[in-house]
Amino acid sequence: MEPGNDTQMSVFLLLGLSGEPELQPLIFGLFLSMYLITVFGNLLLILAVSSDSHLHNPMYFFLANLSFVDICFTSTTVPKMLWNIQTQRQVITYEGCITQIYFFLLLAGLDNFLLAVMAYDRFVAICHPLHYMVIMKPTYCVLLVLVSWTMSALNSLIQSLMVSWLSFCRLVEISHFFCEINQVVQLACSDKFLNDTVMHFAAGLLGGASLAGILYSYSKIVSSICRISSIQGKYKAFSTCASHLSLVSLFYCTILGVYLSSAATQSSHASAVASVMYTVVTPMLNPFIYSLRNRDIKGALKRIIGVPML
Repeated sequence: MEPGNDTQMSVFLLLGLSGEPELQPLIFGLFLSMYLITVFGNLLLILAVSSDSHLHNPMYFFLANLSFVDICFTSTTVPKMLWNIQTQRQVITYEGCITQIYFFLLLAGLDNFLLAVMAYDRFVAICHPLHYMVIMKPTYCVLLVLVSWTMSALNSLIQSLMVSWLSFCRLVEISHFFCEINQVVQLACSDKFLNDTVMHFAAGLLGGASLAGILYSYSKIVSSICRISSIQGKYKAFSTCASHLSLVSLFYCTILGVYLSSAATQSSHASAVASVMYTVVTPMLNPFIYSLRNRDIKGALKRIIGVPML
């Protein structure tokens, strides 16, 4: 195919996780189940936080925002994949691909920023407990969320616009189940140096800054916990951030695993399979991690559904 600038006429092909026809019903059922669990579980968590006055504090405010973002994050990719399997079509329009890139980057960035904000919240709660309510005022919490939205929206807008300026060949085959920006850029027929530069700069600046903030917060938290004399006091302090630490480890380890493995193997298909972990599995596990380890959440869920929580 000859490259062309008429990208509005283009359609992209999403090759998905497997080209084997006999595996499609299994993949459809598995992803539909995970998607429904993700949506239902995170909605239940949001309902628990909003309906229980005991949970109206900064930690659960950020958690409810994270659950909302996780629902939207999964909804950006999985429904289109399910639709393609059901209709036995692999097509996504050019406009649909750019839109998917925008929302994927927006929501992935929000996940990244909210995890950093939640780490900061735990840092203030454990290291400065007497000033916690003064520092983490409702207006300040809302401001932190708004700043996260703004920074993530600017990053996703810039990168999706830069993708829209690229020229693509008439037939573009993406070895993924969604329009992963790195693969889309590499398939462009025009010069992509600037796109690669911006992608790596944004990942290093935004992702690196958030991860550095999380690591700094937890270094201070560990230092404060070590100064607590009683074993019970140490356990109580650590238990308040154990769930968040589990989410942080799962989120960043899976992302790093995806991109390190794809860099090592140079396999787009292997990267697509591995990316299921942070795009689908991590949002699905979020409500389980918090509800199983948190008495307040378990109590709120018990009052909502009227069934004793194990």
